[in-house]
Amino acid sequence: MILRQSPQALEYAARTISSGGLIAFRTDTFYGLGADPLNPLAVRKIIHLKGREETKPILILVSNYDNVAHFIGKPSEIFQSIASRHWPGPLTLVSNALPELPEELTAGSGTIGLRLPNDDGVRRLVRACGGALTATSANPSGGLPALTAEDVEAYFATGIDLIIDGGEAMATEPSTVLDLAGDKPRILREGAISREVLDETLREAGMALS
Repeated sequence: MILRQSPQALEYAARTISSGGLIAFRTDTFYGLGADPLNPLAVRKIIHLKGREETKPILILVSNYDNVAHFIGKPSEIFQSIASRHWPGPLTLVSNALPELPEELTAGSGTIGLRLPNDDGVRRLVRACGGALTATSANPSGGLPALTAEDVEAYFATGIDLIIDGGEAMATEPSTVLDLAGDKPRILREGAISREVLDETLREAGMALS
């Protein structure tokens, strides 16, 4: 089912997520697959749907900074510094996960990636669904990103309970992924925010990329 984004669609999405279902929605980059990140069975549905390796952690979108504490406890100073500079925005920050998080979410890595999207409509959707949603890309593993609701439907004839049509994704690059879990920050994926920009931000905070 495809529904245009609207208050009614958000209510439907919230009910779907709370009952353990899956949705697809436009994020601030491409279309993503949404589930309750604290529901192991729902997260496993995404892994099976995508044909994804179970060794890869699942990205989470949060609706505001306060939701970060539900996943990584007390953020480090460098996490707070980077987030204050680049959130909301296309930067996924990886940090040490709370030990009680489902292994389906962390893939046993002990880390979790979070992003606060730079899109009011996306944040409203995430807020309606409890403040946090998975947002791994809505395509089979290794496939091209989905840019429209129709792209998602073409990829997945079954398995998704609701596709929210938020219009065509205008992003040309995925989010940049910055790992802050180790001794030194390192870029796991360079995307919309360049290495040069992050390097400058880190140097201002007295750190450097590994």
